[in-house]
Amino acid sequence: MRTLARRLLIPGLTALALTATGCGSTSHTGAAEPAAPAAVTPSSDGTSQQLDVAAAPQGTSTPAAVARADGKGRTEKSALKVASYDRATGRAVIAKGAQTPGRSPAPGKSSETGKSPETGKSPETGKSPDAGKSPEADKPVAVGDVIASAPAPGAPAGLLAKVTEVVGKTDQGTEVKTAATTLAAVLGDDKADGKVPVDPAAVTVEPLTKGVTFSWAKGPGLTFGPEGAKLPLGNLRLDVNAAVDTAPDAPASAGASVSGFVQLAPQVEFAYDGSAGGAPGPRGAFLGMSGDWSSQWKLQGRAAASTGAPKRIPFAKLHSSPVIQVGPVPVVVNLDLTCYIQVEADGRVTVEVQQDVKGDFKVGGSYASGKGWTPVSASNVKSTPVKASVTATGKVKGAIGAEASVGLYGAVGVTADFAPYVRGEGDIKAAASSDGKTSLEGAWALYGGFDLSGNLQLQLSLFGTPVFERKIPLGTLNREWALSTGHIKR
Repeated sequence: MRTLARRLLIPGLTALALTATGCGSTSHTGAAEPAAPAAVTPSSDGTSQQLDVAAAPQGTSTPAAVARADGKGRTEKSALKVASYDRATGRAVIAKGAQTPGRSPAPGKSSETGKSPETGKSPETGKSPDAGKSPEADKPVAVGDVIASAPAPGAPAGLLAKVTEVVGKTDQGTEVKTAATTLAAVLGDDKADGKVPVDPAAVTVEPLTKGVTFSWAKGPGLTFGPEGAKLPLGNLRLDVNAAVDTAPDAPASAGASVSGFVQLAPQVEFAYDGSAGGAPGPRGAFLGMSGDWSSQWKLQGRAAASTGAPKRIPFAKLHSSPVIQVGPVPVVVNLDLTCYIQVEADGRVTVEVQQDVKGDFKVGGSYASGKGWTPVSASNVKSTPVKASVTATGKVKGAIGAEASVGLYGAVGVTADFAPYVRGEGDIKAAASSDGKTSLEGAWALYGGFDLSGNLQLQLSLFGTPVFERKIPLGTLNREWALSTGHIKR
C-alpha cells in the first residue's frame, strides 16, 4: 500500500479539464496511437494480478468483460456485447458479438491477425491470442454475472451492472434484468495503475459565444490549428475573441475585450488496489485528470463594474468519453470541460495586459482503506507578461479558466475549477493648479496567479468503496506572483 500511496501522491494535470471535460507534462506522442491489448501479469504477492491500463483500441468494437457468478476463475474478456439497454427498467439484451471472418493468407505469409498460417499462433510469443481464455467467457450470461461494457445502444456512458434475472431469448439475444454494481465486482483482488492520454480527435466542442475556434493535433505529420499555430501531438486548442461589458462612462477607445487561446493535453489517471483476505472493497483507488496547460491571452479596456460575484462568461463546452482498458475490463470515463472568461472590476481602471501562462495541473481523489477518500490537487504554473499598463485609480481582475469534471460510467466523481488570472491595481492621481499647471503622480502593479478548487462527489463509490455523506472539497489552492510594476510622475 505504501508503494501505491507514493504513486498516487506524486504531483502531476492539469490538467483539467475541465477542460473535460479531458484529459504527463512532456510525453504526448502516444496520444494518437491505438493501444495494444491490455496485458495481465501476476503481482509479487501471488494473490492478485497487475493489470495494464491503456486506451481501448480504436476502430474496433470493444468486447464486454464478464465476471461469472460461479466464482471459477477471474473476470474475462468475452465475445458478448450489450445489444440494447433501457435505463428506466434496467433491462438489457446481451448478444454474442460478430466474429471476424478468417482469411487465407498467401503462402508463407502471416495473416492479418498476426498469427502464423501454419500454427495459428503469434510469431512473437508463440501463443494464440486467445490463450488463457476459458470457454466460460463466451457462454450465455446467468444470474449473478457482472457485465462491464463500453458505450452501447441505450447506454452512451457504458454499462456496469449485475444480472438479477434472465428473462428469456429475443431476436437480438438474451434479455436480462440488471442492477447497479461496482468496479470491485469485476476487478476483485487485482491491481492497476496507469495514465491514458485523451484523444483530442474524440473531443466534441460546443461554442457558446461568437469568435471561438477549435483545433487539435493527433498523428505524426498532421498539424491542425489557426494559421501559424504549431500544436504538439495530443493537444487540443480553443481560440476566443470576445467583448466584455465596458464601463458606461468609458470612451470608445477603452472598449473592453478578452482574446487569446487555451491549449490542453488532458489525460486520465486511474489506479486500483484490490482487497485482501476477503475484506469488502479495495485497499486503495485513485481517479483523476492531469495534463499540460498553456494559454496566451489579452485583457484590455475599461471593464464595467462587477456587481456581486465576478462576471463569468462561458465560451465553449468540451466533452469526451474515453474508454480505458483495465486488463479485460473496459472502463468508460466521462470528461467535461467548460472554458470561460471571468472579469471582476470596479469600472474605473483601464488596463492592457497580455501574458503567457504555462504549466500543469492534477485533480482527483485518492482512497485508502481505513482512511477514506482524500482530495488531490496540484499545479505548477508560471506566467510571463508580454505587455502591461494600468491607467487611473482602481482594480481589475481577469481570468481565463476551465470548469472540469471527471467520472465513471456517466457518474461524476471529481469536479474542479482551474483559473489562471491577472490582477491589476492602480493609484494614480491627477492635479491642476490655478496657474494652469498639471501633475500626474502614482503607481500601478500587475499580478499573475491561479486558483484551483473543486469537490469529490458521492459517485466515487463506484469503485466499491463506502459511500460518503457529503461532497469533500478539494480545498482552494492559490498562488500569486508579481508580473510588473510602474510609477508615474510628471
